[in-house]
Amino acid sequence: MTMTAQNGHPVHAGKNDTSSLLRQCASFGMHLRWHYQVGILSGGYLLGGLVSGMQEPADFWFHFLVIHLLLFGGATAYNSFWDRDEGPIGGLRNPPALADWTRPASVALQFSGLILSIPIGLIYVVFYALSMLLFWLYSHPSTRWKGHPWLSMLAIGVSTGTNSVIFGYLAAGGPLSVYIILPAAGAALMILSLYPISQIYQLREDKKRGDRTYVVVNGPGSVLPFFLMTFFPGAGMITAGFYYFIPSLALMFAVIALAAGFVLALHIRKLKGDPSEYPRVMKMKYLSSLLFVIFLAGAIFFG
Repeated sequence: MTMTAQNGHPVHAGKNDTSSLLRQCASFGMHLRWHYQVGILSGGYLLGGLVSGMQEPADFWFHFLVIHLLLFGGATAYNSFWDRDEGPIGGLRNPPALADWTRPASVALQFSGLILSIPIGLIYVVFYALSMLLFWLYSHPSTRWKGHPWLSMLAIGVSTGTNSVIFGYLAAGGPLSVYIILPAAGAALMILSLYPISQIYQLREDKKRGDRTYVVVNGPGSVLPFFLMTFFPGAGMITAGFYYFIPSLALMFAVIALAAGFVLALHIRKLKGDPSEYPRVMKMKYLSSLLFVIFLAGAIFFG
């Protein structure tokens, strides 16, 4: 199909449409933020696999991809669609706009992961569906838990914290045990300890949107006390979980967690609440999370 532009030259609409669609797909791919899911959010899943005894390694690694690329990736893009951020967000300094089709596409990714999870068992599927529900409650304008300080904490803590550990534990073939709750709760607290840090550089965007996030309500100065009250108890719960499941790793993890927590606290106290602090915040999140991920992955591969 050919149209004539104002300058008299022919314009091929088909090529323009294809180019536009490719750009939309590229933007959608960026908002999935797979590097962010694997680099920052994978620690809980790896922890669950590690303490499970790794009876089913093939299932474990396959569902590692399902959880982080389909569930977490789809949920992140779904949230981005409703946020319409113009400033920096976790893993994206300059987020591109999203086309209307990306909302159902992000939901389809999450549902595809749900279908792929069926062979693991009913309990796994229930936890997967719970995470999906919490992600929707967190993002959708009709509920918008993201705009409430404690509801947002509940959604993130359960969906990417406790559930992530349970996903890894069950996918690796771990036997049902009430003791998995301890490290799962600890992982949720450690993830939540860094959650308000991202709200610091998003402070202006959140205020403009009307979201009452933890930092909007309590101010940037509240981030350090919150970190201290969640990170160290969370690390203690994971240490206790290691002591039950793999005693040889308990002391090593405790020492690493204490050192990392001390360094993070020194950096957090310097944050003021400005978008320019985005690089510093992301560096803190990546370094601390990758340290956790490397420790767990090393224990899985060489343990």
